[in-house]
Amino acid sequence: MSGAAARTRNVLFLCTGNSARSILAEALLEHRGGARGFRGFSAGSFPKREVHPLALKLLDERGLRLADPRSKSWDEFARPGAPAMDFVFTVCDQAAGEVCPVWPGTPVTAHWGVADPAAADGSESRRMAAFRDALQLLDRRIQRFVALPLEQLDRLTLARHAAEIGKMRDG
Repeated sequence: MSGAAARTRNVLFLCTGNSARSILAEALLEHRGGARGFRGFSAGSFPKREVHPLALKLLDERGLRLADPRSKSWDEFARPGAPAMDFVFTVCDQAAGEVCPVWPGTPVTAHWGVADPAAADGSESRRMAAFRDALQLLDRRIQRFVALPLEQLDRLTLARHAAEIGKMRDG
């Protein structure tokens, strides 16, 4: 991954529904890594077609903005003319086990599984706590990821670091 420090690095977060975890990760990367040249994207294998309302509420609560918060298919990023991805991270176990499209370029891939907050039941405060937990875990991972010295790491080492970050559970 050699190149100028100012080079934009595209990161795609994948989940099955693209309504919660991948959306949160996209917003966090834009927030944490935008000034460092990272650009976040998200998609799903079977998109829900709408972003979960509690995900949007949490993003608003934390002041995290997305230009176009929508649930979209990963097919958008496998088409000719789509931005080439430097990294593709699955954030749900189901998407990790699915056959992914062939991505333009040769992105580094890793699995960053996070419990699905959209599957939480109970009161709204209990469900919101699940969204906050997911956001907190993703935030720690993304902070570690954007701090990597990308220009100094070969592809194999970078892939190993990305996989290790995906195993982080509590800080």
